[in-house]
Amino acid sequence: MDKATSAGTKPWLAVGQEVTELLERIDPSAFSEVVDAFRDTRRRWFFSGQGRSGLAAQMAAMRFMHLGRNVHFVGEVTAPSIRSGDGLLIISGSGETPVSLSYAKIAKSEGAVVVTLTHKPNGTLAKIADVVLPIPVNETKQFGGSLFEQSSLLALDAAVLEIAGTLEDPHQTMAYRHTNLQ
Repeated sequence: MDKATSAGTKPWLAVGQEVTELLERIDPSAFSEVVDAFRDTRRRWFFSGQGRSGLAAQMAAMRFMHLGRNVHFVGEVTAPSIRSGDGLLIISGSGETPVSLSYAKIAKSEGAVVVTLTHKPNGTLAKIADVVLPIPVNETKQFGGSLFEQSSLLALDAAVLEIAGTLEDPHQTMAYRHTNLQ
């Protein structure tokens, strides 16, 4: 009986165990590159992903906004056009989603930095991106891309935590932005 099955009547432990085991395999250098990309407080950031990856990207975008980053979600009516000096973060498990590839190509042609989280580090999107954080999904008992999306969000939460450590009072700062900037 494998570890996930041994969780028996506690499926939440099986999910947590899968996520923990995946996060242990995150490449620390690739993670640091993502954190470094977000350290530039002047850069406007655009987030994107399709389907459930898009939902994870929206949650991450809000967290980076709470850090004080200038953040937009691609496709929202208030999002400006991406330009030189901006950044685009795309979450795409396959790294082959046509819409995401199109966004990455447009961003690169405008001179923006492209960051991607994908479980296909040799895929088309990874080849376009400046920074790639592989999310090493092997097998999972969960359905669809659940493990990828959960782990992508947690990796980006960890990046927020890393950057928040440089703020004078991160909890107060983020709480203020959460309550007063919505």
